[in-house]
Amino acid sequence: MTQLRRLLLVEDSPDDIELTMIAFEQVGIPERSVTIARDGVEALQLLIPSETGAEPLYPELILLDLNMPRMGGLEVLQRLRQSPIGRVIPVVILTTSDEEQDRFQSYELGCNSYIRKPIDYDQFLRALHQLGRYWLMLNCPPPFLLR
Repeated sequence: MTQLRRLLLVEDSPDDIELTMIAFEQVGIPERSVTIARDGVEALQLLIPSETGAEPLYPELILLDLNMPRMGGLEVLQRLRQSPIGRVIPVVILTTSDEEQDRFQSYELGCNSYIRKPIDYDQFLRALHQLGRYWLMLNCPPPFLLR
């Protein structure tokens, strides 16, 4: 990897966070380039911090779980897509849900990809390797996300 790429991981499961970080480390995505939000409220505070006046986070990719406490992923996606910057940040749903309604709503709200988390450890690592390689190494995000 030639430059540090920024990623927001929105995930409440400590085990899934750890596995994701292991997979990204193996593919060359350093831990310092990953910001973790443990629920939807925390994610929106980072992405659209209008009330705090803080500088918003502009990740090149958001990995978003659906089933989280306080605010679920679908509501996060809906609110994110209502903001000008949030409309163009790639969002990959990474969830255990295989419900057709969740997939439909995710795409309807503007997700870029929907990936069901494999239950098997090795499959999970392989899926995260592929995801990381594509979205953070091959994909060309909007130029303002690279600042």
